Amino acid sequence: MKSQGEIEAAVCDGVSRFQQEFIGRGPRDIHAHLVGTLLMVRLQGVLTPAERQLLAPRHEPAAETAGGANGNGNGNQQGNGRALLKQVRAHMVATGRERLTEMVEAATGVGVVSVHHDISTVTGEEVLVFSLDKPPACRPKATKKS
Repeated sequence: MKSQGEIEAAVCDGVSRFQQEFIGRGPRDIHAHLVGTLLMVRLQGVLTPAERQLLAPRHEPAAETAGGANGNGNGNQQGNGRALLKQVRAHMVATGRERLTEMVEAATGVGVVSVHHDISTVTGEEVLVFSLDKPPACRPKATKKS
């Protein structure tokens, strides 16, 4: 039987590997928190340089933007870059949902009911929340003897 910390570490490792394979790089920092039937994974520093560029507002002279469909040449007028990034990341999680679910089930020993995902385009933080069918059996925490 695994400890809660071992389960959380295994999930962090699996999610980080998933990110590296699907996105091309892992997060700067990752933490998992198991609370009853919820497993929350917080990833920080996940935006790639290309994604940060997509989100950056660009101010170009009018002559250079005349050929652009939306006036700024990078698809980022009125949050289009933000919406596109969220859509692509959500699609990647949906595409890899089966793999993520299998990894979490192997780490926890219980079934996954649902997977929820969001990414902040402002902070570069991403969250995954796995709803489990029951709390995983964990080894009790060691008590300190005084």
